[in-house]
Amino acid sequence: MSYSSSLGAPVGQPLAAAAGDPDLSAFGSDPFWLILLKAVAVFAFLLLTTLFAIVFERKVVARMQQRVGPNRHGPKGWLQSLADGVKLMLKEDIIPVLADRPVFILAPIVSAIPAFLAFSVIPFGPDVSIFGHHTALQLADLPVAVLFVLSASSLGVYGLILSGWASGSTYPLLGSLRSAAQIISYEVAMGLSFVAVFLNSGTLSTSGIVAGQRHWWNVWLVPSFIIYCIAMVGETNRTPFDLPEAEGELVGGFHTEYSSIKFAFFFLAEYINTVTVSAVATTLFLGGWQPPPIPYLSHFDTGWFPVIWFVLKLLAFLFVFIWLRGTLPRLRYDQFMAFGWKVLIPVGLVWLLAVATFKVYRENVTDRTPWLIGFGIAVGILLIITLLDPGARKHAERLEAAEQERTRNAPSLERIPWPPHQPSSQSSSKSPSPPYTPGPHRPSSVIAAGGPRQES
Repeated sequence: MSYSSSLGAPVGQPLAAAAGDPDLSAFGSDPFWLILLKAVAVFAFLLLTTLFAIVFERKVVARMQQRVGPNRHGPKGWLQSLADGVKLMLKEDIIPVLADRPVFILAPIVSAIPAFLAFSVIPFGPDVSIFGHHTALQLADLPVAVLFVLSASSLGVYGLILSGWASGSTYPLLGSLRSAAQIISYEVAMGLSFVAVFLNSGTLSTSGIVAGQRHWWNVWLVPSFIIYCIAMVGETNRTPFDLPEAEGELVGGFHTEYSSIKFAFFFLAEYINTVTVSAVATTLFLGGWQPPPIPYLSHFDTGWFPVIWFVLKLLAFLFVFIWLRGTLPRLRYDQFMAFGWKVLIPVGLVWLLAVATFKVYRENVTDRTPWLIGFGIAVGILLIITLLDPGARKHAERLEAAEQERTRNAPSLERIPWPPHQPSSQSSSKSPSPPYTPGPHRPSSVIAAGGPRQES
């Protein structure tokens, strides 16, 4: 007698061997030159996308703020990011005296390399023919490819921590500590949003997840999609979650002491991470390279055409990143951490429990009448609690009472102990004029450096 897990694999059998996993043996059979060509293509795609994203962000934000934006270098300013990169490479490289020199130099490299590695398991399209060889438009795939993306993105925070520690300065160290806490907090929520996709697809392989969305995208997992979209902004240190480099509090955060090409590496890593998390969102929730589930567009899923669908979805996520930067202000650090631990993680756990319950119910329950009755009773109780809502009313009353108490205890000129007015002897012979009192308890004498003087 054998028992099966919810993912379709027998108990005791590795998750990688579940029924939903695709055949990954083809990824090891490509010739070396083809693998090298794919690696160079992924590297070039990330660099070009980064150059495009920088100019695209500046132009979109300029449009939102009714400005011109970059328009000098290249056709309509589209080579501005390339000119900035050349300028950064030619600038003077300064290393602080108190810096730990080897770690200070290594930190930007540690931050940039994992950003490139995470993109190696993202599928760009289906199988195509390249110089007569039939291969997939994907550099590599693993039975646990999504976990590889999570681990690679986690390694990037070491570069931020090392940069802050090795700079020998206070503000970079505070920025690096913030980045560590931020990555830990929001990566938990991101992982919880992935689990619902794993349960629905039955695999952790990126190509298998894309193949499972041929008819319906995973965007119907709305809570998981929303949690991931929020967590990916926090993971990439983008506005409004760019607390590790808040210039109003930490000058520049972890990269305060960096200049020249080292600063360019941090800049490159940030934008590549933005592209990577957008590609992961496209792969897990928007069908990857699959066309939209519309009858007239479903035929454009062969050859090189699906690459266009993938790039369009990727650009849509990049636009959302830019839109957030041009719209939202930066959060306070306590608000940011409280939102991650008190909102995203509990909601992710409850949603994960609901998805797992629904999957077991759909696959193993034949008589569904008691389940439907119980579900209806639970929904009815929740609706009654929502309508009555005693807790929310009491909470609103407490907030109102606290606001009234704060208003009563606020500083006021009425409660300032002003000294009594003492008229001088010179003005006693004359008819005293009424003193100038703009407030009810304001004295007519002003304390100066040499003592009290009479106001005229």
